[in-house]
Amino acid sequence: MPRSKLSQIALALLLSAWATAHADSVGARVPPLPKYQQECAACHMAYPPGLLPAASWQRMMGSLGQHYGTDASLDEASVREIGGWLKAHAGTYKRANEAPPQDRITRSAWFLRKHNEREVSPAVWKRASVGSAANCAACHGNAAQGSFSERDIKIPK
Repeated sequence: MPRSKLSQIALALLLSAWATAHADSVGARVPPLPKYQQECAACHMAYPPGLLPAASWQRMMGSLGQHYGTDASLDEASVREIGGWLKAHAGTYKRANEAPPQDRITRSAWFLRKHNEREVSPAVWKRASVGSAANCAACHGNAAQGSFSERDIKIPK
């Protein structure tokens, strides 16, 4: 086989592997479930389901009466619908294969690695324009669409 043909095949395989790995690294972007948007985004960003493993989402949906200090109870049909969607689209890749402490995205190993003190000063989290590490949209302009690309980061003053 000619060398250029081998190079093209190698490049195609490399790009395919990169695309698969890249998709896993950011989590599959799925269209948001309207019920999830309605119920969850009423209080905070509707976090992409791929940011946590299924076990975390299951625990969360099973304890909505005490959802991080707030009663976020829903009717049983909504719990089943949202819980099923979260489970179906939960993270299964390297980033989300372990449940973080207290099922908090901001305490996951990948989050802490990406938002370490060299990358994000602790003072940034205290800015009124940011509020907390859970406010993804403060710096990630496309967070609501499930995009956390580093090229789109703008840390507010």
